[in-house]
Amino acid sequence: MLSILIPTYNYNVFPLASAIQRQIVKTGIPFEIICLDDASNISFAENEKINEFDGAIYVRLEKNIGRSKIRNLLAKKAQYDWLLFLDADVFPKADNLISTYLPYLNNDKKIVNGGLLYQEKRPEQGQLLRWVYGKNREALPYKIRQKKPYLSFLTLNFLIHKSIFDTVSFNENIPNLRHEDTLFSYNLMQKKIKIIHIDNPIYHLGLDAFDEMMKKENESISVLKYLIDSSLISANYLRISKLFSRLKSLKVLGLVASSHKLIRQRLLWNLQGKSPSLFLFDVYRIGYLCSLENH
Repeated sequence: MLSILIPTYNYNVFPLASAIQRQIVKTGIPFEIICLDDASNISFAENEKINEFDGAIYVRLEKNIGRSKIRNLLAKKAQYDWLLFLDADVFPKADNLISTYLPYLNNDKKIVNGGLLYQEKRPEQGQLLRWVYGKNREALPYKIRQKKPYLSFLTLNFLIHKSIFDTVSFNENIPNLRHEDTLFSYNLMQKKIKIIHIDNPIYHLGLDAFDEMMKKENESISVLKYLIDSSLISANYLRISKLFSRLKSLKVLGLVASSHKLIRQRLLWNLQGKSPSLFLFDVYRIGYLCSLENH
């Protein structure tokens, strides 16, 4: 009845698989747990123990195939019609994560997004920006998320009917960096596939250090520009791309790019400090996007 699908890379996914397996066994429904390792270059011995669980398998791919393709592959391998995708670096907030999803396993073909949280304990300074961003921009109450169901969609914790993948799958042709979830949600919106947001969160445990986060953010903005330039998403879909489009129409991209170059280091000083400003983070992001146009 339910296939639980967990893509992983360089992460110990055993605690998550163990917790999920205990929960779903209690429900008594038919299930499977599939953990696909995207050819990690770091080995975790515990991950192999997942194969000892009833109804669970852990498979390590020989070749890295990327963020989109591995999710599509998981969906193809699943034997049940309902799929629950969980990222490897998450953990259930409560013991009823699975049981809370069960009432949605019906004939209504839709996506159900459970949401996410970040732990309240303030992390070390090197991880502070990722924590502040996550708590303020991602960990939104379900009633807030439901107001913009597609823009609020994240792939860390969602339930989906398998038939939807026949209509919309993750795009395997975009750069394997970021924004595969953005393109997926945009395509869902185009197809008018319903997304329901509920209060069934997981904790997102993966907090990137500052340098790694900024590296990923730069990659993310590069991919966003690619998606816009390739007409894969509308420039008006995201707030940052909408602003970029407006600045382009005003013919001030060069000015913004030059300003970004002048203040970039000051922005980074704030963002890696004790009180990172999300406003300045947005200033950095739009400046970087404009600089790519004028590169």
